[in-house]
Amino acid sequence: MTDHVRLEGRDKVTGAARYADDPRPPGAVHACPVPATVARGEVLAVHPGEADPRVLAVLTHLDAPRLADAGDPTLAVLQSARVAHRGQVVALVVAETLQAAQHAAAGVRVEYAEEPHDVTLVADHPGVYAPEEANGGHPADRVRGDFEAGYAAAELRIDATYRIGPLHNHPMEPHASTAAWQGGRLTVHDSSQGGHGVRKTLATLFGLPEDQVLVVNEHVGGGFGSKGTPRPNVVLAAMAARVVGRPVRLALPRAQLPALVGHRSPTVQRVRLGAGRDGRIEALAHEILTRTSTLKEFVEQAAVPARVMYRSAVSRTTHRVVRQDVPTPSWMRAPGEAPGMFALESAMDELASACGLDPVELRLRNEPGAEPDSGRPFSSRGLPACLREGARRFGWAGRDPRPGVRREGRLLVGTGVAASTYPVLIAPSSAEVRAEPGGGYLVRVNAADIGTGARTVLALVAAEVLAVPVERVRIEVGRTDLPYGSVAGGSSGTSSWGWAVHEAATRLRERLAGGAPLPARGLSVRADTRELVGRGTEFARHAFGAQFAEVQVDTDSGEVRRRRLLGVFAAGRILNDRTARSQLVGGMVMGASMALLEESTMDPGFGDHAERDLGSYHVAVSADVPDVQAYWVEEEDAHVSPLGSKGIGEIGIVGTAAAVANAVHHATGVRVRELPVVSRRLGELPA
Repeated sequence: MTDHVRLEGRDKVTGAARYADDPRPPGAVHACPVPATVARGEVLAVHPGEADPRVLAVLTHLDAPRLADAGDPTLAVLQSARVAHRGQVVALVVAETLQAAQHAAAGVRVEYAEEPHDVTLVADHPGVYAPEEANGGHPADRVRGDFEAGYAAAELRIDATYRIGPLHNHPMEPHASTAAWQGGRLTVHDSSQGGHGVRKTLATLFGLPEDQVLVVNEHVGGGFGSKGTPRPNVVLAAMAARVVGRPVRLALPRAQLPALVGHRSPTVQRVRLGAGRDGRIEALAHEILTRTSTLKEFVEQAAVPARVMYRSAVSRTTHRVVRQDVPTPSWMRAPGEAPGMFALESAMDELASACGLDPVELRLRNEPGAEPDSGRPFSSRGLPACLREGARRFGWAGRDPRPGVRREGRLLVGTGVAASTYPVLIAPSSAEVRAEPGGGYLVRVNAADIGTGARTVLALVAAEVLAVPVERVRIEVGRTDLPYGSVAGGSSGTSSWGWAVHEAATRLRERLAGGAPLPARGLSVRADTRELVGRGTEFARHAFGAQFAEVQVDTDSGEVRRRRLLGVFAAGRILNDRTARSQLVGGMVMGASMALLEESTMDPGFGDHAERDLGSYHVAVSADVPDVQAYWVEEEDAHVSPLGSKGIGEIGIVGTAAAVANAVHHATGVRVRELPVVSRRLGELPA
C-alpha cells in the first residue's frame, strides 16, 4: 500500500507518549507486592515491618477486599492462604512514596506451612495426562491413519527428541497499572494488549456494570503475549485504590514478571518422520510433553503446526501435560508455532541429510495439495515462492551440503534454512469513522498499539477507502469508551480492527457520495464485523515464510554468532511496508535470541526461575544481529478479508530458531537438539 512513518513516532521519541505508569492523578500513592518465598504451602501469618507513617496499608488474604470469580484463578489475588507457586503475591504494601512502599515490602515477614513441591519436568512423570484440548481450542490429539505401520514400512526413519526450556516475554515496559475510584466508577491505565478484556474482568471481580469501568491503554511498550490477558497488577492496583481511597500506581518489578505474567512453558518434543529415499514423507508424528500450573491449565499447542505443513499418508500429533507447582504458562509470541516448528524443521533438516537432498528441495517435494489433517483447501499457500525467493536472495545455490567444511581460520561457517507458518486469525470488532466539517476524518476503535504501528495502518486503511491523503485522518485508540476492539494478539489486530475500519469507511463514503452538505457536527458511521468474520472459514488460512541463516562457530571457545538472517514471507497484502518490515525483522531477531541466548532454568530446590532479570536472562541486542533482512512475495488472497492481510507480528519468529540451529549443524557437523545452542552443547570441536 505505502511506506508511511509511524503517526505516533515523534510522541514516542520526545516522551510525549503516555504509558500506564505515567499518569500522576492528584493524591496518587504507590503499591508494591510481596512475593511468596515458598513454592507450595500455606500462609500462617504476615508480620509487617517497622512502623512507618508513610505506609497506608498492608493488605493480606485476611483483610483484602473479596473478589468475585472471573474464571481465572491467577487473578484471585490475596483471596486465600494457599500458595501455589513461588513468587505468588501474598501481601501488598501501599505507601505515600515508591521508596516507602518498596522498603516496607522488603520488611514484611511471612510465616508459612511449607509443603514438598514438584517443579521438575521429566518424561516418565507419574502425573502426565492427556488434556482435552491445547491452547487456542485445538484438539489435543489428531491421528490420521496407522502411523506405526506407516513408519515401520518407511525406507528412512528419523526419530529425534528436541527440548526447549522456559522462555520469558520481558517487554521493555514492565506490567503497570494506575487505578482510581470516583464514586462507584473505576478508571485504570493498564499496560494491556486488550482493554475490553481488562474491563470485563475488573467489572466481574468488583461486581460492577461494565460501563462503570474505563480502561485506558493508549500506548503499550511491548507485550509479546504477556499482556494479552489481565494480570495481577491491575487487580491489585484497583483493590488497593478502593481500600485507601486514593489513586494507586503499581509497576511490577522486572524480577517479579516471570512469576506473575506468564511465560512460554518448557517442551519435550519427539518427532518421527518416515520417508522414501526420494525424501517424500510417508509417516509423520509430533508428540509433545509440557507442563502447566496447579492453578490453571495452559497447554502449549506445539504439535499443531505439524498438522499444516507437509504431506504425509499417515500422521499422529499429540499433547501431554503435567500439573506442577510453577507459575501458570501463557501466551508468548507465536505460542505453539515457535517451539513446535523448531522441532519439526530441525527434523526436516535431519531428513534432508539422511536423504542426501538439499533442504529447500526436500520441503518443496513435500508440499501438500490441501491442509493435511483437515483436508480443507488452502486459501493461498505461498511457501514454495518464499523458499525459492529466499534461496535466490540469500545466495543458497552452490552451497556445499557437507557439514564442517567451510572454515575461516579458527571459525567454522555454515548456513541453514527453515520454513514457518502462522494461522490467519480474525476477531469481531467495531469502528466508527466520522467526516468532520473542516475536511478531516476521525477514526475511533479500541485497538491496542503495542509498538506494531496499528495507528498508522488503520489510518492508511481509512484514507485509501475514502480516497484522501492520510494526513487528513485522525486516529483514536486505546480506551474502552471507544468502539469495541479485539485483543492485540494472534497476529490478528490489523485484520480484525482494519476490517471494521474498512467497513465503516466504505459506508461513510457511500453516504457522502450524494454530495449533500455535512451536518454542523459532522457525519459518523459505525460498523461491526460480528457477522462478517466467519466468511472464508471453509478454507485453511495461513501465512507462510522461509528463513535463512548464516552462523560462525569459534572452534576455540564454541561461541556461536549469527552473521546473517534473511526471511521471505507470504502474508497476504502488506498494508504498510515500513511497519511490516519492522515487525518481520523484530520477529526474526526474537527467534535468533531464542536460538542462541535465551535460557531460563527452574531451580528444583527453591521452585523458582533462576534468571529473573535482563542481566541473567539474555536477549539479543543490535550487536547480536548485524544483518537482518525481511522481504515478502506478492500475494492476493480474497478469502481472508477485504484487506487481504494475514498478520505479520508472529510469523517472523516461527522458523528462525530452527534455521539458526540447522546452520550450526552445517557449520560444525554437530546436531544440537536443545535450545539455546551454546558451547556446552556443541562438545569438542575440531581445532
